[in-house]
Amino acid sequence: MGIWYSDNHTENVNFSLRINKQLYSVVSEFQRIDILKSVDYGKVLVADGDLMLTEKDEFIYHEMITHVPMAVHPNVKKILVIGGGDGGVVRELIKYNTVNTIDVVEMDQLLVEVCRKYLPKIAGSLKDKRVTIYNEDGLRFIRSKTNEYDLIIIDSPNPFGPGEGLFTKEFYGNCYNALHSDGIMINQNESPFYEEEAFQCQRMHKRILETFPICKVYQAHIPSYPSGHWLFGFASKKYHPTKDLNAKNWKSKKIKTKYYQPSLHKGVFALPLYVEKLLKDVE
Repeated sequence: MGIWYSDNHTENVNFSLRINKQLYSVVSEFQRIDILKSVDYGKVLVADGDLMLTEKDEFIYHEMITHVPMAVHPNVKKILVIGGGDGGVVRELIKYNTVNTIDVVEMDQLLVEVCRKYLPKIAGSLKDKRVTIYNEDGLRFIRSKTNEYDLIIIDSPNPFGPGEGLFTKEFYGNCYNALHSDGIMINQNESPFYEEEAFQCQRMHKRILETFPICKVYQAHIPSYPSGHWLFGFASKKYHPTKDLNAKNWKSKKIKTKYYQPSLHKGVFALPLYVEKLLKDVE
């Protein structure tokens, strides 16, 4: 049978990968970090037993959390990434030569070091000269920022445990204050398919909706994530995610992607009926 790693999606559902070997394991101040080598999904990053990313499909998540806002906002210069210690979001952001500054707030310095060593194609982006890494708590960091960023990307863990503070109304309010008058905030919004995660989707959407004048949800299909159906939140002070899309301008930048493209952009905001109902129940 070989060695298998299973990521628990619910009490009754697991996503399992056949593993060649465990490449590394360490317990940091905040969590246990494992790097596994799978047969079909390449290297796998696991934190406290939960799958964070796989080499095979991480590009979907990182492209969709990054290029959707970058194709809407016409002049992103300064960006804050909360979480993102694996470097995937930054890898996509540094493709834009118009970006001047990227602040990454990752509490676990050891996570960054492990990813740099074992996932260099992803985490190598963190060496870009425009990137500054702050090993701080994201909730505490954002409280001191006012009118500073064009874009905030919340590449956060699950909304419980150490990362729970990144899903509060206070936190979203602080993000609002930290953005310029035309700023955009993007967050990963969990899966709408399973009951517990669907509740988290509703909770996040409701709190963001109470903070930002424009609040929409969009989707992507990520095979290794729970149910394979994943949501993101688009919150903005000014720009509408589809009406203000400038596809021609984005194409002119010649950004190389494998999943995102402007022709997909408007479609990802057309949600299945059950997801629409889920969100409308809290709107």
